[in-house]
Amino acid sequence: MSAMDAPTAVIADDERLMREQLRARLAEVWPELTVVAEARNGQEAVELVASHRPDLVFLDIRMPGLTGVEAARRIAQLEADPGWPDDRPLPEIVFITAYDQYAVEAFEQGVADYVLKPAERERLQRTVQRLRARLARREGAPQAHDAPAAAPLQQLLHKLAAGMGQPKSYLKWIQASVGDTIRMIPVDEVLFFVSDEKYTRVQTAAFEALIRKPIKELVDELDPEVFWQIHRSTLVNTRHVAGVTRDFRGRQLVAVHGSTEKLEVSRSYTGLFKSM
Repeated sequence: MSAMDAPTAVIADDERLMREQLRARLAEVWPELTVVAEARNGQEAVELVASHRPDLVFLDIRMPGLTGVEAARRIAQLEADPGWPDDRPLPEIVFITAYDQYAVEAFEQGVADYVLKPAERERLQRTVQRLRARLARREGAPQAHDAPAAAPLQQLLHKLAAGMGQPKSYLKWIQASVGDTIRMIPVDEVLFFVSDEKYTRVQTAAFEALIRKPIKELVDELDPEVFWQIHRSTLVNTRHVAGVTRDFRGRQLVAVHGSTEKLEVSRSYTGLFKSM
């Protein structure tokens, strides 16, 4: 969104009346916002976000098939899609929910926002104020503290899924090719994963291996508190991070114990290392 563009949004809710009510209330409190599409389920929401690339997406948490939380996970990985522009931020996520206080407290951490059903004008106005501020920060030269909190968002989504009765178990081993052999690699020994178009490289301190699983699938299968995505093609094991420096162009580079390779942090993930 440029300074001259009106912000855009996608609304996803399986109840038509709820979609209409939210659209009408948004028109009252944020008249310049354009709702470009409405989805009836989570899968439609992901597809509409991929095609319209809105600034915001309003997701009902409980939808049949793909829930709002599952849809948010997939939306968070759209940046890894080759079709997503490098200079286009992912949309801000707002959950539409009648969820319990646990979720409300989690949203208050600031990595996502929420609207309680039915959307009340006063509460929606506060949400709009937050969203306006986030979108305005995107228009300036982004600093580390302004970048999206990618890892905290992934952690929140995993916690919400568990709270909705969807307990998550994470990968403990990676089956990968090393030359002509197949090895079982404990994920604790993996320093980082780097993908190209066909393969993902699994790097340990002793050797490298190859798998066909893309980064966007690994993100959902690995513990988000341990493995952070720092680039659309890179996941790093935070337990092996030695430090973060900046090069002459201002890019953040992650050094990892056990490897001489420096891993570039893309602009969308610079907020992960706020102290640097």
